[in-house]
Amino acid sequence: MKSLNKERLDKIISSQFNISRSEAKTCIRRGQVLVGGTVAKDSGMLVTPETEQIIFNGERLAYKKNIYIIMNKPRGVLSASTDKSRKTVVDILPEELKRSGLFPAGRLDRDTTGLLIITDDGDFAHRIISPKKKIKKTYIVWLDADITPDICRKFSEGVTLSDGTLCAPSKLTRIDKNVAEITITEGKYHQIKRMFGTVGIGVNELHRKSVGGLTLPENITEGLSRELTEMEKNSIFMPV
Repeated sequence: MKSLNKERLDKIISSQFNISRSEAKTCIRRGQVLVGGTVAKDSGMLVTPETEQIIFNGERLAYKKNIYIIMNKPRGVLSASTDKSRKTVVDILPEELKRSGLFPAGRLDRDTTGLLIITDDGDFAHRIISPKKKIKKTYIVWLDADITPDICRKFSEGVTLSDGTLCAPSKLTRIDKNVAEITITEGKYHQIKRMFGTVGIGVNELHRKSVGGLTLPENITEGLSRELTEMEKNSIFMPV
């Protein structure tokens, strides 16, 4: 049986209730936290959150070591945790999903929409974004010119960007006159826009529809988010 780790009480309160460690310590000093029915006085006390009853301001803690969120990122929002002047994907999460340490697992450009994973699990995020893992990311792209078979072939062989950076082979499929689907396994800066730039085509709109085996559900409309199910989490890493 896997042993459960003990953690500092202030760290638990901070992570689970989206407040700073100093705020958590203050709340504990004021007697706002109960552990096992007893008022806690020591913010550094070690607690096993999976098994011990913790109550903060009358609310019983439903402990989750990590959280995994799927969002349909809207246009104009930054794929970042914080920004001094612009709205981020963490800012627009519903309050019940917010907690300290959240960050997007990979980035979408500010004007790109679609599937984005937000988490506080660094190992999980690394598995998604690491080029070595070759997790496929599929996008719908609206262009200012038509797609030809020659462009599809060029992308399948691997595109060299204007600065000499080599992109791994990708799959480009024409959907309509100037609409296409593209699947890549990397996440270089402005990669798709720069790839189309090598053939003199501009990108008007970009929408990510899937990551690995996970496709954005139709009922998660632009700007909405919810927790991933265990099945959805696992599907990200399934072969497609």
